[in-house]
Amino acid sequence: MELWYTEQHTDNVNFSLKVKNHLFSGQSEFQKLDVLDTYEYGKLMTLDGLVMVTEKDEFVYHDMIVHVPMAVNPNIKNVLVIGGGDGGTVRELMRYNSIEHVDMVEIDKLVCDAAKEFFPTISCDLENPRVNLLYEDGVKFVEESEDGKYDLIIIDSTDPIGPGEGLFTTSFYTNCHRILKEDGILVNQNESVFYEPNQDAAMKANSKLKKIFPLVKVYQACIPTYPSGYWLFGFASKKYDPIKDLDAAKWNELGIKTKYYNTDLHVGSFALPNFVKEFFENGTI
Repeated sequence: MELWYTEQHTDNVNFSLKVKNHLFSGQSEFQKLDVLDTYEYGKLMTLDGLVMVTEKDEFVYHDMIVHVPMAVNPNIKNVLVIGGGDGGTVRELMRYNSIEHVDMVEIDKLVCDAAKEFFPTISCDLENPRVNLLYEDGVKFVEESEDGKYDLIIIDSTDPIGPGEGLFTTSFYTNCHRILKEDGILVNQNESVFYEPNQDAAMKANSKLKKIFPLVKVYQACIPTYPSGYWLFGFASKKYDPIKDLDAAKWNELGIKTKYYNTDLHVGSFALPNFVKEFFENGTI
């Protein structure tokens, strides 16, 4: 008998992967977590039935959410990560010797525990001495943080439902702006606009950031296991333009070997297709 994992992307589109084994199933106070071993994408983690990370394509997401801001300001030393329980974001941050401290705030300990057990190549730096891992509500943590503390905030969140809902609000983004330094950068996963169910969240996140930060841009990546395979990120800053202020020479001097990101792609990722540009300009596709 064949076992398949199927995620509904829209009422008319399903995404399926053939499964070798169902390795783990757990329920926290926040969400249901499953780990599956698939034939094509290796081990896969789902939260409430939705793909969060797979061994085969996780590098795309984590490269793009980390290396884009780091190449714009290579002098980043103090970072806040909200979410990111699989550990991929802090793994990439720890490749920079210049980063002195990372506060990682993950609401659900079960995610980190499962990542440590089943995804060791992704979660390998969760116990790095430069990482302060806190199992707390990210919204509350940001509310209570001091002004001007961080050079970079990365919002590595789930979709704006359940535990991730509060990470898409105006008050949350306003507090993020407050606790960033005067040249601070914020990066968030910004959903996708290819399928209608994701469009509202993408638009709201972008429009809220534009009311708070002077510089806001959207950039893109191909992540095969996310709905439509076409995913967006938001870049918001008090000072830096992600293209004009890209320090390609300094980033390339670091010699960081990546599977997806490079400084040519950095510039290209902000060159959006017309249907995406028009969506954020007009609210329609």
